[in-house]
Amino acid sequence: MRVRFLGKDPESTVGTSPTLFATDRTDRRTYIVQGWVVRDPEVLRDVGPVPEGETLVEVPEEVLKFYTRRDHGEES
Repeated sequence: MRVRFLGKDPESTVGTSPTLFATDRTDRRTYIVQGWVVRDPEVLRDVGPVPEGETLVEVPEEVLKFYTRRDHGEES
C-alpha cells in the first residue's frame, strides 16, 4: 500500500503536525491520519474499549478538510 500526502494542520509547529494521507487501496477508500494519541481518561471512558492494534487519534478539523484533495489531485 502507498500513501499520498493530502494536507497538514496549518497551525502546527515542527514536531506537532497532524496530517492526512490518502491510500491507494483498491478494495475501499481509506486514509492514514497522523495526530495526537488520545490519553484523556474521560475520552477513553466515553469511547469504551479500543480493539487490539487500534488507537484513538485526535486531529484538528482543518486537517479533515483536506480529504477533498483526493479527488481533485491538489497538493499543498
